[in-house]
Amino acid sequence: MKSFLFLLFCIFSGLTFSQLTPLSIGKNAPMADHRMPSTSDEILSLNIVKQEGLIVIFTSNTCPFVVGFNDGTFDGWENSYNSIYEKARANSISVVLVNSNEAKREGGESMVDMTKRKSEKGFMMPYVLDKNSELANAFGAKTTPHVFFFDQNLKLIYTGSIDNSFEEKRKSEVPYLMNAIDSYSKGKKIKVKSSSPKGCSIKRTKN
Repeated sequence: MKSFLFLLFCIFSGLTFSQLTPLSIGKNAPMADHRMPSTSDEILSLNIVKQEGLIVIFTSNTCPFVVGFNDGTFDGWENSYNSIYEKARANSISVVLVNSNEAKREGGESMVDMTKRKSEKGFMMPYVLDKNSELANAFGAKTTPHVFFFDQNLKLIYTGSIDNSFEEKRKSEVPYLMNAIDSYSKGKKIKVKSSSPKGCSIKRTKN
């Protein structure tokens, strides 16, 4: 029962910042030169890491949608991060993880926690800290995870969820992000350009 109530909390907490408007398809990535510290002690920006495309995933070290549910009913989306990276890399597309949970830096979302999580999970992509949730605010990112996939010119071509795991009326599994990578790499039209992000709300500090 507690697990079910916690799941409901996480789902609806993703709507807390509904006043934020996520970046729309066709728009250019904001703050592309904004420098952020990474777990590898580098200072990175979107322009620095991008190749022939760029996937930005807002993530967390503590959100059950990312790390998995305690009752074992869902493994967590972070377990697909390296598969996404490998498919993207094979098509000269970069991937970067962004932690914007400023209000929980002392609750599992610090740089030390990020470095530990990257090591434990073997993340192969850069993992950066978004101070004061500045990049998340510019993107209108709402949840962890929340995906933004850009082309080589940093124009948004897909945004939303990694797949349809938490869509109520799904008839089969649809790997939105993987499909988008496939279509883009083959020069084809992306059929599903946006989906509703599901997860925990990004923990911003109150102004």
